[in-house]
Amino acid sequence: MVKTAALGIRIAPEIKDALEVAAKADRRSVAAYVEKLIADDLEAKGYLPKKTA
Repeated sequence: MVKTAALGIRIAPEIKDALEVAAKADRRSVAAYVEKLIADDLEAKGYLPKKTA
């Protein structure tokens, strides 16, 4: 099983509402959607290696 780390953040209610809509449209949980956004940004900036799949 892959181990994960917890990250707690506070965001404005309107951002949370928008995240819920976007995550649902992408058929993901909010947590999975936020993780994907962060990973994509870190890959684009060279902090994570780009996925080859």
